[in-house]
Amino acid sequence: MNTFIETKGEISQENEVFMANCMVTIPRTTMSVYSYVVDGVLIDTGSQSLRNEFSIFFEICDFDQVVLTHFHEDHTGNAALIQQQYKVPIYIHPMSTHLTEQPLRIPVYRKQIWGDVEPFTSQQLGKTFQSRNDTWEVIETPGHAKDHVAFYNQSKGILFTGDLFITPKVKLVLVDENILSTLDSLKKVLTYDFEQMYCSHAGLVKNPKAMIQLKIDYIEEVEGKALALAKEGKDVYEVTAELFPKNYPLIAASNSEWSAVHMVRAFLNRG
Repeated sequence: MNTFIETKGEISQENEVFMANCMVTIPRTTMSVYSYVVDGVLIDTGSQSLRNEFSIFFEICDFDQVVLTHFHEDHTGNAALIQQQYKVPIYIHPMSTHLTEQPLRIPVYRKQIWGDVEPFTSQQLGKTFQSRNDTWEVIETPGHAKDHVAFYNQSKGILFTGDLFITPKVKLVLVDENILSTLDSLKKVLTYDFEQMYCSHAGLVKNPKAMIQLKIDYIEEVEGKALALAKEGKDVYEVTAELFPKNYPLIAASNSEWSAVHMVRAFLNRG
């Protein structure tokens, strides 16, 4: 895969949430990643490959702590920079605090897109954290990553979902992603009362509860189709080819680290 050929960033505000939407363009694909600031809290730091774009956002925003939804490089790529320049504490899921202090091993294609992650010191997220004016609940939402969490403000009806949502119709997943855990996490957050939902790759999601339900329905529909095809005697690769016939460039570029087969395998293993 070629290195990225273009980057750009946009800064905007929705209600009391400030957001940076920074984009990297490689041949045939543009990918967005968001960082947010609300009530003095920076949520995720974006990728190192977009450091110039995110640095403008950090400079104009007012924050005194950082909370991370998970330890992937497009969410933690500027954490070390922020720690060095702003001297603020950084919080992450307890299972990942020891990982942040050592170099992160990243596949070459992902490093070309998102850049590296320099070591930084982190502290453990608890079940809640305090912003300047509110208490936020930390919701365990594993699936995309084992250490994945969402952040919920009951008084404001705001939910930050990291990479839990992204799109209602998922076509590819990472090899270490667990689509069944994602399904459980989607059902879990749907029990909360919120009107605003902010995704780390889709930004502000309109009609959030309907969109989450749409993703739940889609995953369950695909699971049902996969199990039906398996009962006909088709193996995991045959089922994948029938349900997901499009050959996305990311599959080959990642040497199948990203593939629908990981999702189908999880369905068949459960079935």
